[in-house]
Amino acid sequence: MFLSIRDEVADALASALDTLDLPDDDLGIEEPPEDVDAVLASSVAYRLAGEVGAPPPKVAADIADEIDADEYEYIAAVTTQGPYVNVLPSDRYFADTLEAAQSDGFGRLDDRETSVVVEHTSANPTGPVHVGRARNPIIGDALCRVLDYAGYDVDRHYYVNDAGRQIAVFTWAYERFDESALPEPERDKPDYEFVRYYRKGNAFLEEAPEDEVEAAEAEIEAIMQGLEAGDEAAYERVSEVVDSVLAGMQETLSRLPAEFDEFVKETRFMRNGSTDDLVERLKKLDQAVYDEEAWQLELDEYDIEKNLVFLRSDGTSLYPTRDLAHHEWKFDNYDRAVTVIGEDHRLAFDQLDAALDLLGNDTDQLDQLFYSWVNLPGGEGMSTREGTGVDLDDLLDEAIDRAREEVEDRLDDRIRDDDLDESDVERIARQVGIGAVRYDIVAKQPTKSITFEWERALDFEAQSAPYVQYVHARCSGILGEAGSEPPADIDPHLLDTDAERDLLRTIARFPAVIEESADELQPHVVATYTRDIAERFNVFYRECQVLGEDVDPDVRDARLALVAAAKHAVANSLDVLGVEAPESM
Repeated sequence: MFLSIRDEVADALASALDTLDLPDDDLGIEEPPEDVDAVLASSVAYRLAGEVGAPPPKVAADIADEIDADEYEYIAAVTTQGPYVNVLPSDRYFADTLEAAQSDGFGRLDDRETSVVVEHTSANPTGPVHVGRARNPIIGDALCRVLDYAGYDVDRHYYVNDAGRQIAVFTWAYERFDESALPEPERDKPDYEFVRYYRKGNAFLEEAPEDEVEAAEAEIEAIMQGLEAGDEAAYERVSEVVDSVLAGMQETLSRLPAEFDEFVKETRFMRNGSTDDLVERLKKLDQAVYDEEAWQLELDEYDIEKNLVFLRSDGTSLYPTRDLAHHEWKFDNYDRAVTVIGEDHRLAFDQLDAALDLLGNDTDQLDQLFYSWVNLPGGEGMSTREGTGVDLDDLLDEAIDRAREEVEDRLDDRIRDDDLDESDVERIARQVGIGAVRYDIVAKQPTKSITFEWERALDFEAQSAPYVQYVHARCSGILGEAGSEPPADIDPHLLDTDAERDLLRTIARFPAVIEESADELQPHVVATYTRDIAERFNVFYRECQVLGEDVDPDVRDARLALVAAAKHAVANSLDVLGVEAPESM
C-alpha cells in the first residue's frame, strides 16, 4: 500500500502545483521523522519559495489547500508543519495493508519482464573459501534475492577462472607431486585435499634450484599455450583440478546458502573462438597500441591512465580479454548484467567498462556492486591455516557452536511450553549461527570495511539476526497458541492504538523497501528494515495483549491478523537476506 499512497501523493502534489502554475519536476517526497504523524511528506516548498517570492511555510500551506483528500483512496488529510506538506493515511490504507500482508508472498513486486544476470563470488578455484572473501557470496546471494522479489528474472552466475597462470601452476603441481609427500588435509573435502598440491607447487617454484624451476615453468607455459590453442587434452587436465576444487567450494557456499544457476568457465570463450574474435576487433581500434611487447588499449579519453593489456607477445590472452568476451556474451543473453566485486578491482572494472564501450556495446546494461573486506579481531577462537588464513568453514562451524551455547543457556527462560529436543536445538543453532554471520555481513553498507565480532552478531537483545529471528518465532508462537488462522472478516478500525498503527505503517513499507533495495543494488536497506519492524513489533507486544481472557474477541482477531501480517513481513525480509526465520527459539 505504501507504493500506492506514494503514487497518490505524487499525483496530488503535481495537480496542486499545476493549479498554482508551479513546476513539478521535483516533488520532494520523503518519509517524515518518527515523531511526525504522517506516512509521507514533501519538502517541495523549500525549492519553490524563491520562485514564488514567499516563505516556505506559506508555499506549503498554499499547496496543501489545493489538495482534496476525498479524491484519493489512501490519503486521509493533508497538513503542514512549517515548510513541510504532510500526508496522513486513511483507514482504507491500514485495512488494505492488513489484508495484503496476510499473504505468504507479501512484498513481492510485479514481474518487470527484465532478465538480469548477477555474477558474484567467482573466487579463483585454488582452495577453500577464505573469510575475507565471504562478503561476496553473502552480498551477492542477497542481491539476487532482492532482485527476484523486485520482479526481475534473475540468473546467478559464478565466473570460473580456469585459464590463468594460477590454474596452470595448480594443474602442473597436481600432476608433479605425489600425495605421500603432502601433509594431511585439514578437512575431508576436495578443496582442502587439492589445495595441498597448489601450496606445494608454489613453494617449489620459490625454493627449488634454478634449472628445476625453469623446467617447471616450461611445463606451466605449455599448459597455458594448450588452453589458448584449444587443445582438448590441456582442457581436460585443467578441468580435473578445477572441477574438484569447485565441488568442495560449492559445498561450503551451500552452507550459507549461496546457490548458482551456472558456473561459466573462462575457457568457454577461448574454445568457441570468442576471445580470438575479440582480440582482432580490439587491434583495429584507434586506441590499440603495441608497446612493451604486448597489445594494449589506451584509455586516456576515459580518464584512465593505466592501459588495458589484452594480448601478450607470445599470443596468449589475459583475464581481462576473456572477461570482455564473457561480458559481450552476457549482453547478448540478458537485459542487464550486475557484478558483485571487491573494491580492489575498481580500476579493472573501469577498464572493462571503457573497452566494452569502445567495442560498441551499450554499457548502460552493466552495473556493479563494490564491497570491502571482512576482518576478524585477531582470529580469536578460530584456527588459522598457513597460507589461507581463516577459512569460511571454520567461521560457520564456530558460529553454530556459539549459537548452540546461547540457545542452551536460554532454554530455562523460554515462555513457550513446547519441548525442544536435541534435533530442535541443533536446527535452531544452525539457523541462528549461520543467520548471524550472514546478517552481520549483509547489514552493513558494502563499501565500508567491517570487523566481524561474535558478541554483536549473536546478541539476542541488540540489532542482530537473532533479535529479528526471535520476533518471527514470537509471532509463530502467538499464532500457534491461538490455534487457528485469523478470520477474514476482521475490523481493522479496532487497531487504533499508536503501537498498532506504527506497526501497520512499518509493514506497509516492505514492498517499497524491496523496490529501493533493488533500484540501488543495496541489500543492506532490507536489513535496516528488519530492525525497524522488529522494534515496532516488540513495542506492540509489550503494549497490546493479544490472547488474554479479558481481550475482546473482535480485538483479539484483529490483533492476530496484525501478528500474521508482521510474521509475513519479517519472514520475507529475512528471506531476502538469506536468513532463516525459525518457528521457535
